[in-house]
Amino acid sequence: MALTEELIDRLAIRNLLENWTVWRDAADWERLSTVWHEGGRMITSSFQGTGDEFIKVSRERFNGGVRILHFLGGSSIDIAGDRAIAQTRMRISQRAKVDSVVCDVVCTGRFYDFLEKRAERWGFVLRQPIYEKDRIDPVDPTATLKLDWTRLMSFPEGYRHLAYLQAGIGYSVKADMPGLTGPEVDALYIKGAHWLKGESIEVIDAETPRLAA
Repeated sequence: MALTEELIDRLAIRNLLENWTVWRDAADWERLSTVWHEGGRMITSSFQGTGDEFIKVSRERFNGGVRILHFLGGSSIDIAGDRAIAQTRMRISQRAKVDSVVCDVVCTGRFYDFLEKRAERWGFVLRQPIYEKDRIDPVDPTATLKLDWTRLMSFPEGYRHLAYLQAGIGYSVKADMPGLTGPEVDALYIKGAHWLKGESIEVIDAETPRLAA
């Protein structure tokens, strides 16, 4: 099969997605800094800011003992010229104490990525997870974990256990991240469609303020 320009772009984008995951989880901060374009942003349940700021915060948290791991599945990539939207199946795993009980939270969802090719290099302009469902389990199966039900239910369904853990260790948790369904994810899909049509990210953000950093 001939390597068409589109296939080469798809391979480059998939390589970018995989590099982000390996380099971030391996604390390879120098190489992680190469995956964003200038001004590129990251929006998660516990962080909203530029790629450089994300690396700084991730490094500080890692050095403080925070362990968050990512696993990737299949990707669907839509390319329009020098722009692309990639959706990639993913799983986030974080371990921390919840009310003195060491727990693992596993959250399943998708990375929804706004990508652009500049000077022949693909890079992130915006990385935005979609949180679909999660669960929490004590690492010691004999331990007893009793969650505050009212506090748990105050967080969005797709990442409420992750948010419960993160809020408990002092993170400020964003309360309107997109899930499997709902107005937040609908707005994100619209935002992606506008991106592929060539609109600037600033204009799109102005039209969808709930998703802006």
